[in-house]
Amino acid sequence: MLASGIVSSLAGKTVGLAAPLLITPLAFHNLGAERYGLWMAVTSLTGMALFADFGLGNGLLTRLSALRGTDDRRAAAREVSSAYALLGVVSVLLLVLLATTLRQVPWPALLNATDPAVARDARPIVLLCFGAFLANIPLALIQRVQYAEQQVAQSNLWQAGGSLVSVVLVYAAVTGGGDPLLVIAAAVLAVPAVNLANALCYFGWQNRDLRPRLRYVRRAVARGLLWLGAQFFLLSVLSSMVLNLDGLLISHVLGLPAAATYAVVLRMFALLTLFVTLVNLPLWPANGEAIARGDLAWVRRTTPRMMCLSAGVVALPGAVLVLAGNDVLRLWVRSADLQPVPRALLAALAVWSVLLAVAAPMLMVQNSIGLLRPQFVGWAACLLLAVPLKVVLAARVGLSGVALASAATYALTVLPAAVLGYRRAVTGAVPASRPQAGIATAVGA
Repeated sequence: MLASGIVSSLAGKTVGLAAPLLITPLAFHNLGAERYGLWMAVTSLTGMALFADFGLGNGLLTRLSALRGTDDRRAAAREVSSAYALLGVVSVLLLVLLATTLRQVPWPALLNATDPAVARDARPIVLLCFGAFLANIPLALIQRVQYAEQQVAQSNLWQAGGSLVSVVLVYAAVTGGGDPLLVIAAAVLAVPAVNLANALCYFGWQNRDLRPRLRYVRRAVARGLLWLGAQFFLLSVLSSMVLNLDGLLISHVLGLPAAATYAVVLRMFALLTLFVTLVNLPLWPANGEAIARGDLAWVRRTTPRMMCLSAGVVALPGAVLVLAGNDVLRLWVRSADLQPVPRALLAALAVWSVLLAVAAPMLMVQNSIGLLRPQFVGWAACLLLAVPLKVVLAARVGLSGVALASAATYALTVLPAAVLGYRRAVTGAVPASRPQAGIATAVGA
């Protein structure tokens, strides 16, 4: 089951990455440069709000995984219903706020739309993109439910279907001579529509006992989800700060051209870190269920194996990028503005990617029981250490110094925190008979 989840994750993400590549030329030709640029600008704003579920999805995944291990279906139904109720209210409130402020915000000016026709479309595009994003906040919970129920392949198949549907709808809108707004609507509404269809099929036929019902909503359960979700939310923000500050620091120390070069190189290595996430995410619910059942032997046996697998598979393409990274960049970017980068920069990023791969399986064990304090300490220490070190090494060594600082500070802070948290998780794990109490103890420790 774990192997099928990993394979389906990779296949689903491949489809997800291919979809924008297919949509881009169709949409660009239909929309024109300025309207397409405006759409991408709005999309980038929604990308900045990726934490809009306030960590509730991750909290639900953790709590459902533990309850699956104890076969308490009634408690699981209360968790699902309370999560949908919370995020449903959040989504509706944000949609109302969007609708009431749409006219007051000068979107055409903020998005720098100079063409009058494009400026007229600015607010409808904002409404479409943000509306689809906000509506998808509760709809996306179905993916967490399926992961917690060990139906990873099924969830990934639906997600891949959403990407394919968006390609088909955009193609139909473009070839049918549809209005530009129809093309954008086809692209942005496909994913929430498929998530809705997935939820209707899943709760309507496949797993009726978990179907969200108003009578199952509990205030105490909602409070527990909010508390655990808030911690996942804060942890995501903290780790995101560590991982995304490089561009700002480099632009101030070395200038914007250097920041652009580093961003392109980092984008190339981002495929390796994406692989780390896809391979290890199915471990989250699997660990939670195993710990709740008291099967610590499975966790202790599987985690080292996944550490070796993740590190080994990331190390091989990482070594290739170290040796041939400049050739890959030249063929990919095809711009004289992008100068060759030092091999030391490529090597440091490859080492950093391997460190992420080693730590990921141990972090999945901690996430599965809500043991987040070691990660907070590790990421906070990484932030405090990395910022000054990157500034100093950027000034003295250049871009290679920034990548070296990333690898060194991660190895000195987050990796030890992952090891300590993992050891604590497998020695003082959640009792199978009391998953809720165990989660609260792990978080509050």
